[in-house]
Amino acid sequence: MIKAVMMMNTQGKPRVAKFYDFLLVEKQQELIRGVFSVLSSRPENVSNFLEIDSLFGPDSRLVYKHYATLYFVLVFDGSENELAMLDLIQVLVETLDKCFSNVCELDIVFNYSKMHTVLDEIVFGGQVLETRSDEILKAVEEISKLEAASNSISLVPKSVSGWRGGR
Repeated sequence: MIKAVMMMNTQGKPRVAKFYDFLLVEKQQELIRGVFSVLSSRPENVSNFLEIDSLFGPDSRLVYKHYATLYFVLVFDGSENELAMLDLIQVLVETLDKCFSNVCELDIVFNYSKMHTVLDEIVFGGQVLETRSDEILKAVEEISKLEAASNSISLVPKSVSGWRGGR
């Protein structure tokens, strides 16, 4: 099971942090700081796989990729394959690239809702749902259409909204 998905910049500022187990906010922040301190102290030429039992408990592993100014991090237990998790990061980045045409940190900050929609189509409740980028994009487009349609629905009938009192 996937325990957490994180995206943070190279200064340690979390841009996305999604935990699939209930944790108090203070504990989440402590874990994010711990993960960043581990990642920022690692040389570029070492493995992207870590055992992270000290932070997340026994049988916890971490895989990450560093793209430009962002770290993409997955924390998971022993039931998941490390290479599959690394590939899942690649799927996430490729999908975000297609959504935002060359995703950058600002895209994630200013399109937070869409970014979470993409992430929820890939991972939900700690389980991998979809790994095909085109299917993820179709689902995100459908959700966007539904949101746009629901935003255009007026809850006040036109006969009432045009009424002006006090005549």
